[in-house]
Amino acid sequence: MKPDSRVVSFEERMATVEFRIAEHAHITVDTEVCSSCTTRECVTACPANLFAQTAAGGILFNYEQCFECGTCYMVCNKAGAISWSYPQGGFGVVFRRG
Repeated sequence: MKPDSRVVSFEERMATVEFRIAEHAHITVDTEVCSSCTTRECVTACPANLFAQTAAGGILFNYEQCFECGTCYMVCNKAGAISWSYPQGGFGVVFRRG
């Protein structure tokens, strides 16, 4: 680490991000398909921690603070479980200078 550099906390990084929330989610999760998944890769891979396993074995997804990275779509091992697209124009993540 350089002497003049410092570690930036997750909270500080999130303060540089704005989310313009669309009325409809740009990611949909097919809970029927997810119910038979044994790896839950979307839960562990999402950098924003937006996927959570329910007590009943399902998956909850919160799209409001999605970074739009596509990680969930790339790691999902069940065909058709996750449908991903960019948010409609003017919505989604906006990175600001800190």
